[in-house]
Amino acid sequence: MESYLEHLITQSVAFSLLAVGLVAFLESLALVGLLLPGTVMMATLGALIGSGRVNFYEAWVVGSIGCFAGDWISYYIGHRFKGPLQRWSFLKKHKSLMSKTRHALHKHSFATVLVGRFIGPTRPLVPLVAGMLDLKPLTFAVPNVVGCLTWPPVYFLPGILAGVAIGIPAGADVAHFRWLLLATFVAVWLAAWLGWRWFRDGKRSEDWLSRRLPLARLRWVCGLVTVVAVACLVMLFSHPLMPVYRRLLWQVMAF
Repeated sequence: MESYLEHLITQSVAFSLLAVGLVAFLESLALVGLLLPGTVMMATLGALIGSGRVNFYEAWVVGSIGCFAGDWISYYIGHRFKGPLQRWSFLKKHKSLMSKTRHALHKHSFATVLVGRFIGPTRPLVPLVAGMLDLKPLTFAVPNVVGCLTWPPVYFLPGILAGVAIGIPAGADVAHFRWLLLATFVAVWLAAWLGWRWFRDGKRSEDWLSRRLPLARLRWVCGLVTVVAVACLVMLFSHPLMPVYRRLLWQVMAF
């Protein structure tokens, strides 16, 4: 069955776009998104875009529609069934996350709805909690539109970069270039994540990582990883295959 589905996705453009819309919808749907590996699934679909099997802009539109549908159904569920939901044992188990989401929506509704779309645990919860708090539809809609339009390409990006790299014609330096591209992506992502934790230090509750990586050590590690990321970027952009990679990437992203 799995091989049959994989065959359909790789051979049928219509089925691939349907998969994009369905993944975006389920990843955004209240609570269901907590159970799905959305990042991995979107990156996998992004690889189809990078390989040229699926049009980037068609996938972007379908993914955005899926986001809108999932978020607004979640918002309606929260608004319509807020009483029973507050008594539901499943949500009581996530009481801490729910209370943090409520507090953030009360203080910064625009930023919470927008940023919450890009954070796995809060993506399927923010619209639900916004409905439970009777957040005005217009107040929810504006950041939701921005988030649903920007989320698909951001989550497609790792897969697109990998798909384009796989499409580079075979040669002596291809393996080296692919490993360098992977190392660069990981280093840049890690530097950005550590920088975000540094920026948020003192504004978030203590967790297992903050206990093992106090602020003084976090600054040192963040600086070291940033240097590594910059070095990887310099080597990547000076690599002989970079012009070929840029050309293939442009072909995928061109309208």
